[in-house]
Amino acid sequence: MAHSSVAITARWPGAAAAALVLMLTLGTLGAVAWRAEWGSGLAAADWAAIEFTILQSLLSAAISVALAVPVARALARRRFPGRHLLITLLGAPFLLPVIVAVLGLLAVFGRDGVLNSVLAAFGLPPISIFGLHGVVLAHVFFNLPLAIRFILQGWLAIPAERFRLAASLKAPVGRLLEWPMLRAVVPSTFLVIFLICLTSFAVALTMGGGPRATTVELAIYQALRFDFDLGKAALLACIQFGLCVGAAFLAWRVTARDEVGPGLDRVVQRWDMGRLALDAFWILFAALFLLVPLVMVVLRGLPGLFDLSDSIWAAAGRSVLVAAGSAGLCVSMALALALRGGAVVAVVGVLPLAASGLVVGTGAFLIVFPFVRPSDVALLVTMLANATLALPFALRSVAPAVTQVMTDYARLAASLDLRGWSFVRLIVLPRVRRPLGFATGLAAALSMGDLGVIALFAGQGEETLPLAMYRLMGAYRMETAASAGLLLLVISFALFWLCDRGGRADADA
Repeated sequence: MAHSSVAITARWPGAAAAALVLMLTLGTLGAVAWRAEWGSGLAAADWAAIEFTILQSLLSAAISVALAVPVARALARRRFPGRHLLITLLGAPFLLPVIVAVLGLLAVFGRDGVLNSVLAAFGLPPISIFGLHGVVLAHVFFNLPLAIRFILQGWLAIPAERFRLAASLKAPVGRLLEWPMLRAVVPSTFLVIFLICLTSFAVALTMGGGPRATTVELAIYQALRFDFDLGKAALLACIQFGLCVGAAFLAWRVTARDEVGPGLDRVVQRWDMGRLALDAFWILFAALFLLVPLVMVVLRGLPGLFDLSDSIWAAAGRSVLVAAGSAGLCVSMALALALRGGAVVAVVGVLPLAASGLVVGTGAFLIVFPFVRPSDVALLVTMLANATLALPFALRSVAPAVTQVMTDYARLAASLDLRGWSFVRLIVLPRVRRPLGFATGLAAALSMGDLGVIALFAGQGEETLPLAMYRLMGAYRMETAASAGLLLLVISFALFWLCDRGGRADADA
């Protein structure tokens, strides 16, 4: 495949995309390492931030997986009206802007939230959501759908014949079928969520409870924005990169493998249905836990949605521009890398998984600071960083389709002397529209919700909608923040739907 792709497509787009990714990952890391004050060591507060980062990531991943197992089992065993819709909603964790999820949790568990209102009605003292338990709660809310989907796929991958055989032999399904599947799927799911929590910035920024609830990324942000200690920020960024590399390596090493073998693709029939009430409880728990905060955002944000100030609408416009540029650049790089192929491209495509937004942003800040004001290039750097960080997801969507096209049409195109852009336009693009549209929508939605890089660079005139929301929440203007959150939620899902729908339109023609 690699030789065919080289023969009929230009090599330079893939090389340019790889160079840009390397510059924004290893290049920014090099700038960070060069500026880091290695001899100064770490203060007690820095060690506390490292310990808190690892602790909250371990707790968040463990609780997410522990809750996901019974929910996924219940969804795998039961059929009910709305099941497919519920599973579809569970498949969109990456589309939800983190700051909107945080706002929804505050509406339920915050100081003036539903839970404290109920406690006050019974004369009980209020609870505080801020601190370690608040960060863990937010991460579980954000990552539980992902864990459910991963584990549910493992359950659905068990062939129907295995359940039929177990039923005929009256064998224990849990020990013989479910437990081996969980041993294969759970470790990789745990480590993926652990890596996501390591690089989570917006949750710690909004839900942290002071010095004892500070993550490494939050410490980097504070060192740059408040202390302007570039050396300390660079050192912490190197540590953060090391943590991410370690987690990514472990996740790769324990990637799930198929241990049950193939089946005949029959509809699974279960005879080990267990107690209906228990399965109903877990399904209802997951639905309420995930949907009630979003409903609260809608209910609180809808009344003031059309009364938002011009500055909020301007921030929304900047977010859309950044998202459009980021998505376009991301899918262009993904397509160029997929057409080039090869082991080096595969490594380049997953490299952003080891880099967090704050590490990339810190490196970019150190590079541009001697030459221009960081706020002057805030939107450009945010667009580049968001495109790079979304690349692994886009490449995973686009690359298999491109590989199939090259396998099916590369020799025919070469025999017809159909090369370069003509081959891409006439052969490749029409056949990869679906994954390309999905990848574009995903990259746009991820960029819309970003509150990492922009927080390092933006001044008042460069703020995006997530940053404007955070500043409204910091000023205790929660109703206005809810309206801005609803606007962000609508735009994010609208961008994804438009791009995904555009990729599907006439795709079967």
